[in-house]
Amino acid sequence: MTNCNHFVDLLTWYDKERRELPWRAAHGETPEPYHVWLSEIMLQQTTVVTVIPYFLRFLEHWPTVEDMAKASQDDILVQWQGLGYYARARNLHKCAQHVANELNGIFPNTEAELLNLPGVGPYTAAAIASIAFDQKATVVDGNVERVMARIYKVEQALPGAKPHLKELAHKLTPNTRPGDYAQALMDLGATVCTPRNPICATCPWQSICQVFKDGTPTDYPKRAPKKKKPTRYGIVFYIENGEGELLLNRRPEKGLLGGMMELPGSDWREEEWGKEDVENVAPFEGEWKALEAKVHHTFTHFHLELTVVRGKAGRNVQTNGLWCPKKELKGQALPTVFKKVIELISKQ
Repeated sequence: MTNCNHFVDLLTWYDKERRELPWRAAHGETPEPYHVWLSEIMLQQTTVVTVIPYFLRFLEHWPTVEDMAKASQDDILVQWQGLGYYARARNLHKCAQHVANELNGIFPNTEAELLNLPGVGPYTAAAIASIAFDQKATVVDGNVERVMARIYKVEQALPGAKPHLKELAHKLTPNTRPGDYAQALMDLGATVCTPRNPICATCPWQSICQVFKDGTPTDYPKRAPKKKKPTRYGIVFYIENGEGELLLNRRPEKGLLGGMMELPGSDWREEEWGKEDVENVAPFEGEWKALEAKVHHTFTHFHLELTVVRGKAGRNVQTNGLWCPKKELKGQALPTVFKKVIELISKQ
């Protein structure tokens, strides 16, 4: 794998087969760091197909990093709805403000400096340095891990194999066209060396791939058995006032769905809540009716089952929440799980 012909083979393939992506500079053009940074933050734990409309919509709202820096966090969160991992959106806003206000709108061009930016970890720093600034950096995402595991026939299972796979990828990272090389490797994993049905016949690295020789590509990468996700339980309240407005609260800045809006409710715990608990966790005294149907939602590390309780608020009710007209709900940063609650109520 030290033969430079393999590097040439991959880039020759890439020059012909590269994906056309809205954040990717055309052949021969200089990448826009703002576009690279924005796309890489969005692509964390998310597919290209999902990200494209979000990326385009963000550019419509905020064409430059300075424009994004001037936006409110709520505006960012509203446009981010559906992408999940909302800490990324909060850090996106913080990073835009830092670059715009502290760095005169200019992104750093080295891995070390990029790592100082809010929300930028080792992978993202390497990707931006490589793709936006053509710096030699080892970019390793899930696609690259799969390619490395297959061409080297790595027997160690993921996630434990991650450091070794990164080491193997580092040894292959070239000094020439490192940005194109990084994108070529990711494209190879996304379009040819796919998880279930790899198209080995068109692979530029077929000749040096050890699992191709054995006819076992789909056996790699090896993966450790997944732990079963626990289920947590909660009570959520759908409360209207006399004007038909809906009561919303803002979640704490830190933690799951931080800084977003929510319907009031209980903690989410592993022990089921009983009917007798409704009054204890309600935001104020009132008449409450629990629905028979539950709302189910899955997060990265657990399943959630919500008991939905409906109620009315009298004129004298005191609350620190926000009364939101239903026609304005689209303008609120409501996570998908609470949208499911509202959708369930609408069907009653």
